[in-house]
Amino acid sequence: MNTLETDTLVVVADGEKALFLRNLTDHEDPNLDVRDVDAQDNPQRQEQAANRRGRVQESANPGSHAYSDSDWHELAKERFADDLAEKLYEKAHAHEFEKLVLVAAPKILGELRDKMHVEVRDKVIGEIDKTLTNHPIGDIEKIVKRELDAAV
Repeated sequence: MNTLETDTLVVVADGEKALFLRNLTDHEDPNLDVRDVDAQDNPQRQEQAANRRGRVQESANPGSHAYSDSDWHELAKERFADDLAEKLYEKAHAHEFEKLVLVAAPKILGELRDKMHVEVRDKVIGEIDKTLTNHPIGDIEKIVKRELDAAV
């Protein structure tokens, strides 16, 4: 049974923000304390477009068509997952946690799974695919406990 023991690290992330929470109590009455917050400025994609969409002339037929600009917003989210995986690796090597619960938007959770070092992956006791970064800590405590209980 995966339980939220004392000193379990709970990371709540959404691709732009990550909360690092430490459980101060036990599984029956979790008390998550905010230890660190990572956030990046990632404006919406329309705010990041530098130029008009490019156009390409057809070589075989008359006319042209547009091609899409890079999606800087999505690229920043992927980079955020890279950075978060690296930060978790550093914390694991510094022995800052023995057990880890990941709570993240489904796409970010998948990105993290792909990028996590084996040393971090071995410490994961639970994964919750929900976006909770803007929820109050009390709600996060209840949801994490409920989801871990349901995973049994």
